[in-house]
Amino acid sequence: MRAADPAAGPRAGRDVYRDLLVELMAADDRLVCLDTDTGLFSGVDFGSAADRYVNLGIAEQNLMGVAAGLARSGRIPMVNTMATFASTRALEAVKVDIAFNDLPVRIVATHGGLAAGHLGPTHHALEDVAIMRTLPNMTVVVPADADACARLFRQSLELPGPVYLRLGRAATPDVAATPGADAPGTRLGRARYLRTGGDIVLAACGPYPVLAALGAADELARRGVRATVLDVHTVRPLDVETIDAAVRATGRPAVVTVEEHWPSGGLGSAVAEALTERRPTRVLRVAVPDGFVAVAGDQRYLLERAGVTAAAVVDRAVAALR
Repeated sequence: MRAADPAAGPRAGRDVYRDLLVELMAADDRLVCLDTDTGLFSGVDFGSAADRYVNLGIAEQNLMGVAAGLARSGRIPMVNTMATFASTRALEAVKVDIAFNDLPVRIVATHGGLAAGHLGPTHHALEDVAIMRTLPNMTVVVPADADACARLFRQSLELPGPVYLRLGRAATPDVAATPGADAPGTRLGRARYLRTGGDIVLAACGPYPVLAALGAADELARRGVRATVLDVHTVRPLDVETIDAAVRATGRPAVVTVEEHWPSGGLGSAVAEALTERRPTRVLRVAVPDGFVAVAGDQRYLLERAGVTAAAVVDRAVAALR
């Protein structure tokens, strides 16, 4: 895979995924691309793999059934739709056809969180991580940037069961780790250290939440507080060992989680469930408040309005340190 070019500027994870998929399909005839009129593949030249691109139209339940049949026949289908439709409209088919049979279907869900904010609450996906991580056999991945998207997608092809890959819509900056902090690099199933510090742990998933956690870490540093920042891109299976070790290293049983999701069932819930089985741990969550976002607007505007910001993370971290 080509290394990211820092001079290229922000990139959209869905675009990087699309280009990588076209490249991989040319080399592996097991791969099939199933589309639902997303527009993501408009004008794409699949070359010799053109007969393995199928646009099923806006029919998400049918999409999942077709994907299951292809997977049972030895193919590895990539199903492409918006996150809210993958996790709610098509949920029964995902549960019964794909997860129950533990089939190697890759559900590539774009417009996660508030990425489709301009279309209003019917297109927001603030429950999808909660839904997908409850399904047996499902791996749930929320990359923080385009480079992580490409790496994690490629690694996911080695898994025998289904994967839910949650992507946004807009281009976002690449996430940079402090040199030496992330020795393993971006690995499926392993939380990635972006910063290391001895006072508080900030755990985030997804582009804007991870950027908010990094911004909060910078502000906390100016106040003399050293924060560890973890990119928890794999929400299921959760890397409990790394998160627990990071919390124990601070000597303080507390962690702040950051996500573009409702508070119930997402990353914060997953971290709380896992850590409290080991020892009492305070989990303070920064998430979209528990209510419908009943306005249309740009994703970043809606996140600011919802309080998923670096300032909110700083406030929660300070509260945890009291």
